[in-house]
Formats: sequence, structure tokens, C-alpha cells
Amino acid sequence: MKALGDLICIIDDDTSFRGAITRLLELRGYDVAAYGSANQFLRALCDGLEPACILLDMKMPGLSGPGLQAHLSQLGLSFPIIFVTGHGDVPTTVRAIKEGAEDVLTKPVAEQALTQGIRRALAHSRADQARREWLKEARAQLETLTPREREVFDYVVRGKMNKQTAHDLGITERTIKAHRHRIFEKFGAKTVADLVSLAERLGMLTELNAPLPK
Repeated sequence: MKALGDLICIIDDDTSFRGAITRLLELRGYDVAAYGSANQFLRALCDGLEPACILLDMKMPGLSGPGLQAHLSQLGLSFPIIFVTGHGDVPTTVRAIKEGAEDVLTKPVAEQALTQGIRRALAHSRADQARREWLKEARAQLETLTPREREVFDYVVRGKMNKQTAHDLGITERTIKAHRHRIFEKFGAKTVADLVSLAERLGMLTELNAPLPK
């Protein structure tokens, strides 16, 4: 079942292929936008296009499929890409997958393989969007910590006890407890494990493995 707003973008210089796949996907209930070149797609992207999945030809005049994939990566855009090609080979397929493509399908594309690939790509897209939204919210919450709370947070996720934290920071254990309480409230955390998990998902644990300041 597609989610409302899922837009499938077809980028292929073969007019008959674009038309056939467009009709097929529209019959399956998807919104479809089709482009004859990578440059046409990029212009639409600049105008606010928001694809949920891209069906991308490997070889096209001008910017190739892999070239567009690399360009989108340089722009920091991670749309799910399914390559469709009449010129597939193992090295090309391996390289495309390593660069983040969801799949590589060979023309003529089997309907079942195509629709299954799209469903997987959309599921990954939604999961990635949820992850990005969580990270944005968590980083915003981190910014609400005062400088002292951030210091205490670093100690907490390292598993340090209140007594050591108080000694290292030159404040009382009572003050440490008050800071910890506010930190837990701000993140909606119930246990230290919750805060450790949050720090890990934010990519902070490697940084926090450095020696604590004395």
C-alpha cells in the first residue's frame, strides 16, 4: 500500500519505456512524474519536486544515471534509486549498489520485480525520513541543555556516579542530582540507558570516549 504523496520519478530517454512504466504505475495507484533526461529532472527538483523513489536509466545522453546518482549524493540528497537498464553488467550493478542504489533491474522489467522494488524503496525512504526527523528533534533537545547540564550529561552517559561527577566538576552531589533530574525531564528519559541510547544514535559516544577534563 502506498503512502499518500508517494511520487515515483521516472528518468529515461526512451519515450516508449517512460510511457509504459508510467501507465503501469498509475494503474497501481502511484503518482508519477516522467523525465527524458537527468537535467530535466534536476530542473524540476529546483522547482520543489519531492520524489519518494526514482527509477533511473543507466545510460542516457548528457548526464548518465550513475552521474546523477553521484550528483544527488554531493547535494546531500538521498532519494531511493532503482536503476533500470538495458546495459547491465556485474561491475556496474555492484558499483551502483555500493553507491546506495536500492536495486538494479534489467529491461524489459518484470512487473513483479519492479513493484516489489518500489515497495522496498518506499519503506526505506519512510524509515530514513523518520530517522532524520528524530535526529533533528534530538539535536534540538540537546541544544536546550545549559553548559553545566551538558557537562553532567557527558558524565551520565559515560556511566559516572554522582560523587565522581561532583568531584570533577567542583560542585555538590545535590546540585548534580538536580541537573540530572532536569536532563531526564528534557529528554523524556526514564533510565540512564535511555540517555546512553540517545547519545549513541546521535553519534556522540566515540567523541565521549576521550578522557574527561580534569
